[in-house]
Amino acid sequence: MAHFAEVVDGIVTRVIVADTAEWCEANLGGTWIQTSYNTIGNVHLLGGTPLHKNYAGIGSSWDGIGFASPQPYPSWTLNQDTYIWQAPVAKPEDNKRYNWDEATTSWVEETL
Repeated sequence: MAHFAEVVDGIVTRVIVADTAEWCEANLGGTWIQTSYNTIGNVHLLGGTPLHKNYAGIGSSWDGIGFASPQPYPSWTLNQDTYIWQAPVAKPEDNKRYNWDEATTSWVEETL
C-alpha cells in the first residue's frame, strides 16, 4: 500500500492510501500521483529515492515534477531543487524566535 494524491487543476484535493494510481483512477476517477511521507525537500528520510520532491498535502501544487506547499508570502521563491519556499532574506540562526514580516520583507524577533 502507498499514498496517492488526487490532483485537480494542479492542486491536491485529497490524499489516500491505496494499492496503485491505476486503482484510484479506475475506482474513484480523476488523476492520482503517488506521494511518500518519507520525502521532504527532495530527500528521502530513510535513505531511499525521493519521490516527487515532497509529500503531498491538501492544497499543495503539482507541476508534473513535484509537490510544493502553498506559497506562504508573495516575496518568497520556490527552490527548484527542493520545492520548498524560501524567504528573500535568511532567517537569523541565533536561537531566538522570529516571524516573517512581509511588509518589510524581514524577520522580526518574536517578543513575549
